[in-house]
Amino acid sequence: MSIEQTKKERIHELIESLNKCAYEYYVLDNPSISDREYDKLYDELVKLENETSYILPYSPTQRVGDKVLSEFQKYVHKGRLWSLDKAQSIQTLREWHNRNEKAISQYNETHTDKLPNVSYIVTKKFDGLTINCTYDESGILTKAATRGTGIIGEDITEQAKTIKTIPLKINNNHLIEIHGEAIMTKKAFEEYNKVADVPLKNLRNGAAGALRNLNIKETAKRNLSAFFYDVGYNEGKNFESYMEMLNFIKEMGLYVEPYIKRCNTVEEIEKEIEYINNIRNDLEYDIDGIVIAIDDMKTREVLGYTIKFPKWAIAYKFEAEETTTKLLDVEWNVGRSGRVTPTAILEPIELAGVTVKRATLNNMDDINRKGVRIGSQVFVRRSNDVIPEIMGAVEESLEDSKEIEVPKYCPYCGSELIQEGVHFFCENTLSCKPQMVKSIVHFASREGMNIEGFSEKTAEQFFEKLNIKSIPDLYRIKKEELLTLEKFGEKKANNIINAIEKSKTPELSSFIYALSIPNVGKKTAKDLVKHFKTLENIQQATFDELLSIKDVGEIVAKSIIEFFKQEKIIKSMNELLELGIVPITDDLEIKEESPFKDKTVVVTGSLINYSRTEIKEKLESLGAKVSGSVSKKTDYVLVGDDPGSKFDKAKELGVKIINEEEFEQLING
Repeated sequence: MSIEQTKKERIHELIESLNKCAYEYYVLDNPSISDREYDKLYDELVKLENETSYILPYSPTQRVGDKVLSEFQKYVHKGRLWSLDKAQSIQTLREWHNRNEKAISQYNETHTDKLPNVSYIVTKKFDGLTINCTYDESGILTKAATRGTGIIGEDITEQAKTIKTIPLKINNNHLIEIHGEAIMTKKAFEEYNKVADVPLKNLRNGAAGALRNLNIKETAKRNLSAFFYDVGYNEGKNFESYMEMLNFIKEMGLYVEPYIKRCNTVEEIEKEIEYINNIRNDLEYDIDGIVIAIDDMKTREVLGYTIKFPKWAIAYKFEAEETTTKLLDVEWNVGRSGRVTPTAILEPIELAGVTVKRATLNNMDDINRKGVRIGSQVFVRRSNDVIPEIMGAVEESLEDSKEIEVPKYCPYCGSELIQEGVHFFCENTLSCKPQMVKSIVHFASREGMNIEGFSEKTAEQFFEKLNIKSIPDLYRIKKEELLTLEKFGEKKANNIINAIEKSKTPELSSFIYALSIPNVGKKTAKDLVKHFKTLENIQQATFDELLSIKDVGEIVAKSIIEFFKQEKIIKSMNELLELGIVPITDDLEIKEESPFKDKTVVVTGSLINYSRTEIKEKLESLGAKVSGSVSKKTDYVLVGDDPGSKFDKAKELGVKIINEEEFEQLING
């Protein structure tokens, strides 16, 4: 065999291996090799392709996206992409279901080949851009196209190749078109907007704009994903049911969303609508409803189509998650770090069942990039945040609007504001009420010093009536002073004094967290203690020592060093130690007998005794690895109330499922 032939064989081996690894990583979320090993194989492939000029169309190197196209070409779909009829009420669903039952009954009365009782498959309705992928007789992706008119779309093959969840080759030997939805995840959206000159307004526009961009590099930057749910054209064996079709798509290596439910009645569908509507804001991507489709393929043939829609499927649409309203004014608020941030005051609008009056505006840089002005109409998006976010302005409404201006003085204490980068700060840390109150509340919080019975209202009274202007002042409070406050009786005063006294021996990580070091949360605080052991070591840590800790990057390391350089911080900490604060190094050693040592655990649903952060920290302290998705390598799935699709996936894979009570029994012996 010649050297050239040997290299070509190696290219085939590398492509097969790399595509398998990509499927495990992006679709199964269960990687079999490290990123470093993958990169090594990828670099070898690039080198061999350059040496031989032998490049296969399904090579992972074809995903890079370094082309700029001159125009979009039209593509005629081999099978029509149908739109779906829509319902926004249960009554509409019931009427549709009754028509289906009637049609099946009428058919069965006149035919010997009876149709089965109606059975539906319920899936999520993704809010992205429909994509039609064509694979030829060799299983190679030859075309990807938008829906367009449903008959003619636009060729977006090069753009689609940048999507890692779309395989460039499948194990199939006949021509086939598979329909899916290209989407942008919230994580990809946030990462893109961090560095974008023009931020994206929402996830759907992010996906649509990426696929309709002639510059393929720009498409690649948006890091799209795709879910698949339908075979629109098939020259192979016909499917007998929708479930069979979905399983086929999954077997081909295309990503099928795990949530798939079978329902036989409208009441069962209604329960699924309620469930999906409740979890939709917690999803990593946008959905705008569910799709209900008849499972049996022969029944679908009998029911047929209207001019626009298939009669055998319908979409139940949720209320809009994005709308437009008028920006009436901007309110400036002060945080515990002194940062002054804008909040939009909106003309009240109903959005997904909630009246929205306020929305987030991050800073002036963000405001200017989005083109937002007082009096303009703005796009408002509601996700899982308590306060919705403004995504941009309606250009046509800007004519009669006015510019948003940063106040020169602090709206609370009147101190002159200073600018640092894109942010504005009030430096009056002692007499600015919002700063001091929020600092006290954070210090006393459960994950901080855990001073029980402490609230923001209590902190406000301490500031206003007891002249508490620093954290150490908390430990100088006398019971007699507390009795002068509103709604403070003997019992409440005793409880606060006892809680403050009890807080004097915190875990060191809690003390570090309570200090409000910028960019240092509870997990980072624990990581610091685990590595450095003592407060003194953390204070004296060098930049390189901090960077050696996993998950501590340059920004966090710089924040820690700058924090412990400040004279007022050192003075405040010394005061606390003199007042009797004795931080105790966390017990971070993992018990050898822990049943969760070296186990992979997934948590789903709401727990009674733990928040999400607390249960993650608890499991990690027991030696477990906490994962966000269920796979064959998962050892336990810890289930609370209202578990999501991870629960169903665990049952499907036969993963050990435990509830909170069983978890407590396991760790307590």
